Amino acid sequence: MEVPMTRYRERLWPAPWLLIASALVIPASMLVLAPISIPAGIVTAILLYGGCVALFLVGAPIIEVDERMLRAGRARVSLDLLGEPRVFTGEDATLERGPRLDARAWLLIRGAIDPVVTVPLHDPADPTPYWVISTRRPRELAAAIEGSRRPAGAKESP
Repeated sequence: MEVPMTRYRERLWPAPWLLIASALVIPASMLVLAPISIPAGIVTAILLYGGCVALFLVGAPIIEVDERMLRAGRARVSLDLLGEPRVFTGEDATLERGPRLDARAWLLIRGAIDPVVTVPLHDPADPTPYWVISTRRPRELAAAIEGSRRPAGAKESP
């Protein structure tokens, strides 16, 4: 069995400010444990902060496009069921995540990542009209989806 070639891969790492903000667990845990034991407070603070950072890093979703599938987090869909992807940035991206959003859409969005790509889903068995995916490289993701949807051997138009 041939392994499909990956055309696009991105991990949605947490924003640096989120890692910095989670450092507030350090003084909070020290404050709680200081009356009991300062060394226990320090050790607990370090372990809690390390655990928070580890959860953020391990839980960062991956977006991947190969010759057959689009994977976004735990979800996957065959490329032959997808329509033409659309890129949104700035105010348009905010509208796509908010007022223009269809409640039936499937979402993989991160607040710290502005651009989104919407991908129509043409599966009669699925009521989901489209996917909304946050990405730091929206044009590359859209190009990978569009390029992978072409039949093998088809040439790109100029």
